[in-house]
Amino acid sequence: MHNNPSDLIVVDQLSKYYRVANKQPGFKGTLKHFFDRKTYDVPAVTDISFKISPGEVVGFLGANGAGKTTLLKMMCGLIHPSTGLVDVGGFSPQRRQTAFLKEITLVMGQKQQLIWDLPPMDSLYVNAAVYGLSDHEAKVRINELAEMLELGEELTRPVRKLSLGQRMKSEILAALLHKPSVLFLDEPTLGLDVNAQARVRSFLSEYNKRTGATILLTSHYMADITALCPRVICIHKGKLFYDGDLDSLANSLSPSREVKVELKNQCANEQFEKYGEIQDLNDRFVCLLVSRDKLTDVVSNLLTDFDIIDLEISDPPIDQLIGELFIKGEVN
Repeated sequence: MHNNPSDLIVVDQLSKYYRVANKQPGFKGTLKHFFDRKTYDVPAVTDISFKISPGEVVGFLGANGAGKTTLLKMMCGLIHPSTGLVDVGGFSPQRRQTAFLKEITLVMGQKQQLIWDLPPMDSLYVNAAVYGLSDHEAKVRINELAEMLELGEELTRPVRKLSLGQRMKSEILAALLHKPSVLFLDEPTLGLDVNAQARVRSFLSEYNKRTGATILLTSHYMADITALCPRVICIHKGKLFYDGDLDSLANSLSPSREVKVELKNQCANEQFEKYGEIQDLNDRFVCLLVSRDKLTDVVSNLLTDFDIIDLEISDPPIDQLIGELFIKGEVN
């Protein structure tokens, strides 16, 4: 893969295999394995290649076990690849050079770095010392991030007394204290309620706009992806099978639009069969799936043929489309 100087991250034919013992159960199997050890390789990621430019916000999509987290960990140096190359800002991540570590951060929704019995503020100043920030620099940076994250006195309470949302925002603050230029975020809103998720998404969007930081995000919440990521990379069984615009992906997956109609009077099911595929019909409410090329004619005919109170046109839910994509494992 040819490297363009403008590419911040280059992943070239990256693979990761885990060697697993091929052992039969029970004492006999253990004894046999002791004298005649056999193993086999389990692929986690296979021959993945892509490039990411500075300032991009990219979402990684895939079912559980698809290889998203493994890929993210190889890009930040926590896991060594079996084959292939990774370059992040001119650094080889697995070498874990100090200059590289100062440019990146990793936030994992199910892991924490803050000390449970201490206030976040204490951990923040420890982090600042680790990264060589002066007390003044640390104070300015903490205040700036705390304002963006809507954190105040929460930073002076023990971590164990904070809500999950407050803890997550404090974790993000700690991870960004050294002004990283690349953010690796693995399920950053995991377990948060809807309001907390929205606040974290709003912060990340604002942080990207203010600093130009590059953000790589995995999430099972499609709202995270649709709100933050114009570009998505889809992984299926360890292999890359889509890399491009989220809107283009949705269009390729769904050549149809949803037409929801509220009628003045109740109508029979068979009256709507000629307009499109009936998704739902309940009393005076009808939901149709209509191909995009017939949409204008169908809407015009509906307005002519029925007494309509309200009509709404939308794309099918993206999470539904992505779910079907995972099941099929292909893009048309």
